[in-house]
Amino acid sequence: MPVGTVLFSSRAPIGYVAIAANPVATNQGFKSFIVGDELLPDFVYYYLQRAKEFAVALASGTTFLEISGKNAARLPIPVPPLDEQRKIVAEIEKQFTRLEAGVAALRRVQANLKRYRAAVLKAACEGRLVPTEAELAKTENRKFETGEELLGRILAERRENWQGRGKYKEPVVVNSAKLTGLPRGWTWAPVEQVAAPEPNSITDGPFGSNLKTEHYTDMGPRVIRLQNIGDGVYVDETAHISKAHFDRLQKHRIFAGDVVIAAFGESPPRSCVIPEFVGPAIVKADCIRFKPHVSVLPKYMNAALNSDSVRKRAKAMVHGVGRPRLNLGEIKSIVLPLPPLAEQIRIVAETRAATECGGRVEIGAVGQSQARYSIKAIDPPTSVYSVGLTIRQIKYALTYPVSDVGCSYYEYKGYHHEARLEHAGMGQRRSAF
Repeated sequence: MPVGTVLFSSRAPIGYVAIAANPVATNQGFKSFIVGDELLPDFVYYYLQRAKEFAVALASGTTFLEISGKNAARLPIPVPPLDEQRKIVAEIEKQFTRLEAGVAALRRVQANLKRYRAAVLKAACEGRLVPTEAELAKTENRKFETGEELLGRILAERRENWQGRGKYKEPVVVNSAKLTGLPRGWTWAPVEQVAAPEPNSITDGPFGSNLKTEHYTDMGPRVIRLQNIGDGVYVDETAHISKAHFDRLQKHRIFAGDVVIAAFGESPPRSCVIPEFVGPAIVKADCIRFKPHVSVLPKYMNAALNSDSVRKRAKAMVHGVGRPRLNLGEIKSIVLPLPPLAEQIRIVAETRAATECGGRVEIGAVGQSQARYSIKAIDPPTSVYSVGLTIRQIKYALTYPVSDVGCSYYEYKGYHHEARLEHAGMGQRRSAF
């Protein structure tokens, strides 16, 4: 194939597009379009990205869909005048350049917000973000329940209301000798000690055959996965199971207001709080449900778990080469700074803006980067959508099969030097094979 050939992946998957920067030979995974004088390769490149749905509609196959050479030649293509094609391509490139500059700016803002958020959480978990309850109590000449007293009350309630299996076991006493000092009125507490006094207040997801990919459905109760656990924020990625399957997995149920902790992957113990809109749900393997005691705010626990100081201590427990992981026992033993309840409330109010703003920018930047591959600039049969979101009619544009407009297509016919499919990835316009 000569320079300028438009390469279109015809199977597994259909729709990746590139333009050959050098003479190439392709394998059977391509349909190659050599454009004639009536068309610009760049125009065809952008159009074929938009025409994926047409190609899929013309494809067939059982193991995977593939579009044949005969059907590839039937793909409809708008043919505006060459000058109009040049303007369309130039406008697309102009808008993509602006988009990429915007994404780069968002990435910089995201990095700055990440540093700011880390600083806010560090100050929050060291008693430097808001006035401490001890300071206020001294100024107001009143008493207050310290973090140590709060923890003692939680443990006493747990002991009295024990509903677990076997005899109640006292939690392990924290050795705070190696921990940094805390403000007056604070104490150290492992995750297990501040959990709600009820069964499965700390539990992981089902393993093995209890929950597999084939169990997922289009609707039904949700499955909370690692993809949902952002850096302190909930990411709304959906997965569902049937109501009947959900009923069999009640041990792994998670509720709105619970904290979910990632036991695997980046920055353990990464966590977020489950929002109200999620509804009935269970956790998947490597996702730990943690329901704090009623006197411990979930959003404060979330802030503490995502703070750099806690992550650094947890790093010493992480195991797995290249695949960082914490088991359930290790997560239960993670030590967190515990302030009085009134101070938790003030900390949560102060940290909310930093946490939520950082999450929105993170999710927004991902959405902007994906927009690069949603081509809506050329829409057959007789109109094009400009990137500026206005609809323009091309007066003389008609739609023809590609084989009728001097645009030849070629299939793989022999084993020569190949331009492999992975080299023609979406967004890589000029492919220097």
